Amino acid sequence: GFAPARAVDHGTFGTAWPVIEPDLLKVIPAKLERAEANGELADLNSRFAARVNAKVMRPTPVAGITPAMETRSWLFDPATSVERDIRDDGCRLIAAAGQRVNPLDMMALSKTLIFVDGDDAAELDWALRQGSKQSLKIILVDGSPFEAMKAQQRRFYFDQSGTLTQRFEIGHTPASVRQKDDALLVTEHAIARVGRADR
Repeated sequence: GFAPARAVDHGTFGTAWPVIEPDLLKVIPAKLERAEANGELADLNSRFAARVNAKVMRPTPVAGITPAMETRSWLFDPATSVERDIRDDGCRLIAAAGQRVNPLDMMALSKTLIFVDGDDAAELDWALRQGSKQSLKIILVDGSPFEAMKAQQRRFYFDQSGTLTQRFEIGHTPASVRQKDDALLVTEHAIARVGRADR
């Protein structure tokens, strides 16, 4: 025959919580209305807007960049291997998978890129002397591009998250990147820093 079924108590494995599913579509608007009525929402919005504005006006500095104490140069090869076939609209093969393609063969770097600490007056002055607005693109690694634009009446850029300085392996500023034949010449420049013995 069959053995009788028995219920066995295996003890408690953690706390059992009741499942509570309030109607969130009703709860959230009610909380927002209360927050709006007592001014919390306006305060939260203004603090959020102030934080966003501050981050836009003065982006997070690129980590690890220090002033150049010696001038050094190296060539950077911008060629990359194509992962898959690239074809034009007429299905003609432009580049085959695995082929190395140099973007400078198709388009020249029209401007010299200058990387500087925007809070360092010596670096900013040096950058502005390197050429015209048409021949340079000045990229900050620290400081406010908007303050610089206002003061200099020209466009400045910012190396967000250090994307470009990492790509070109720049560790010191001021630095420049300009085309030399089918490569890019990267130079970190030691400059005079009056009154800045610590740098």
